Amino acid sequence: MRFEMLRFDWSIFMQIIESIPKSWRQLVESKWTDAEISVWEDKIASILEEGNHTPDKKNLFKAFEMTNFKGVKVVILGQDPYPTPGHANGLAFSTEDFVQPFPKSLLNIFKELKRSIPEYDFPLTGNLNGWAKQGVLLINTCLSTEKGTANAHQKKGWEELTSLFLSELFKKKKNIVGMFWGNQAKRFIENITMEDHLILTSSHPSPLSFYRGFSGCNHFSLCNDYMVKNHKKTIDWQT
Repeated sequence: MRFEMLRFDWSIFMQIIESIPKSWRQLVESKWTDAEISVWEDKIASILEEGNHTPDKKNLFKAFEMTNFKGVKVVILGQDPYPTPGHANGLAFSTEDFVQPFPKSLLNIFKELKRSIPEYDFPLTGNLNGWAKQGVLLINTCLSTEKGTANAHQKKGWEELTSLFLSELFKKKKNIVGMFWGNQAKRFIENITMEDHLILTSSHPSPLSFYRGFSGCNHFSLCNDYMVKNHKKTIDWQT
């Protein structure tokens, strides 16, 4: 393994690597370059050493832990975790059970679900674990941010790591539904294979852009229509 050939201290970085579930880690290990590893060691490890980040370290790779590589049917790509301490639970747009009121972006997601699927009822919690268990990979472009500050960890190495996982996922599997919301997420499309997949794009569900394309996008119903067409079990968005 090339990690053993490099000369700097791997203690923090190896903790990060080893916390990624094996099925996902094996997907990309052969693709990592020494330059990329160096960036992640220098930038991501320093973030974790500081400790002023959300979500907690144990939840950084929760999306991969809850959604096995073989079971991925849908990818929803967010921007970065909620900066309010205790709100983010490691899944994009998801919150811990106790968080009330819902973050505005999540509330707008529920509004779009209700608009496009009339029988949908607003949930009691913003925890999206139920989606993840059904094969919805809820991942952010940046897997952490500074407590109290949105987008604080942009260009710290997370984007390259996330892009590599998504690129390999879309290469190795077929008939995935990808939902890319907002300009930051859309930039990741150029690095993925679009053939044999359904790629859906819109504005971000945040209050500033909700009515610029997210409202009325019908992504959730289009997703399930695609699942039926390809003989897959649909996603129960109510779960």
